[in-house]
Amino acid sequence: MSEHTMPGQLIMELLDKRGWSQRTLAVVLERDDSTVNKIIAGKGAVTTETALALEDVFGVPAERFLELQKKYDLAVARIAARPDKGRATRAALFGDLPISAMVKRGWIAASDAQDLKAVEAGLVKFFGVESSSEIEILPHAARKTMVNTDPTPAQLAWLYRVRAIAEELLVPRYSVGVLEQALPKLHALMVAPEEARKVPRILAEAGIRFVIVESLPSAKIDGVCFWLDDHSPVIGVSMRHDRIDNFWFVLRHEIEHVRLGHGKAAMILDTDLEGERAGTGMDVSEEERAANSAAQEFCAPRAKMDAFVARKAPFFSESDLIGFARILGVHPGIVAGQLQYRTGRYDRFRQHLANIRSHVRTGAAVDGWGDIYPLGE
Repeated sequence: MSEHTMPGQLIMELLDKRGWSQRTLAVVLERDDSTVNKIIAGKGAVTTETALALEDVFGVPAERFLELQKKYDLAVARIAARPDKGRATRAALFGDLPISAMVKRGWIAASDAQDLKAVEAGLVKFFGVESSSEIEILPHAARKTMVNTDPTPAQLAWLYRVRAIAEELLVPRYSVGVLEQALPKLHALMVAPEEARKVPRILAEAGIRFVIVESLPSAKIDGVCFWLDDHSPVIGVSMRHDRIDNFWFVLRHEIEHVRLGHGKAAMILDTDLEGERAGTGMDVSEEERAANSAAQEFCAPRAKMDAFVARKAPFFSESDLIGFARILGVHPGIVAGQLQYRTGRYDRFRQHLANIRSHVRTGAAVDGWGDIYPLGE
């Protein structure tokens, strides 16, 4: 059989081979003449019932007639359809970005995520572009944030929010000398969760813009370091783990990035950053190794931690933990977090992993947990 573009052509070929007229086929199928004529002319569709009847008459599988009908219908629809270049853009934006969360958090001015026009306009404003086609998550859009890794759309949205807030903060010119002088002051705050309320002020005095933005669903983001210019470093944290040990490790990690001038060429995005679990393998960059090492030494120096574990393992008493924390000059939760990781016993000493977020938020630029940071127009 020759190639056919519509079921009517195949039916006519089969009729010609048998020497039948269209009327003959109508009688055999027990259909009206007009019904058969329309199908052959492409003005009527071959239904599944008709396809099965044609199969009985001609011995051609019903699937063949239905396949031709489907291709023909699609070809007709394609001719009639108007191209919508914005459809692929909307698919990427509404499919990849956590729109509902962004609306709920007040990042997008829309009544709900179903208000497509309002959401698209809000996204244009949020990403600071002229049209939705320029939004950075789209494959053809120019890359703007210059991140050290390829962020997910949710992570990118979080980064944009941190940057927008950081741009509104007023702090003195950054000084690495003041920052290094601040490190002992920061370490002294590790003795109690409530002392963390002083962190934002101390960082601001060193010229660091400190921003807390609640993470977006699935982002798994802990912190970021970047610079607005050569004299304006920014530290953003998500505090998705409300624990004293995690907060201080992440904070000191980001501080080291700032101290060493990391993040000027590209934002340093840190995800799944959990103490030593941040990694020291071959796939970890030198920048991350340096930040991990500084955070480790700041929270619980490795040599002292090794010696403590060697002396006390495998049994660690409450008094051992508290006494060692006192020697280090830190809250017992800092040591508890280290012991949990080293022993794999995350059920031990959990009562010491104090919550700290409510204390750090005091005096800080915060967006999340019910608060919307009031960005200027």
